[in-house]
Amino acid sequence: MTNNVNTIKKLRRSTSDRMVSGVCGGWADYLGVDVSILRIAMVAAAVFTGGAAAIVYAACWFLTPEDSEE
Repeated sequence: MTNNVNTIKKLRRSTSDRMVSGVCGGWADYLGVDVSILRIAMVAAAVFTGGAAAIVYAACWFLTPEDSEE
């Protein structure tokens, strides 16, 4: 018996695990990592890049579709 289950992961902003817009929650779910680690890395990246990472975060906020509660 063959199990042909195709699970396609889609990058979406989280509606349940959000602090600002759900970008880190969605990325953490997509990558399979803890959301706290991703949030700390995002803050560190924003500090060390002089705010360039915050611009990338804002772009992800507007370009990534929101997760639907189905």
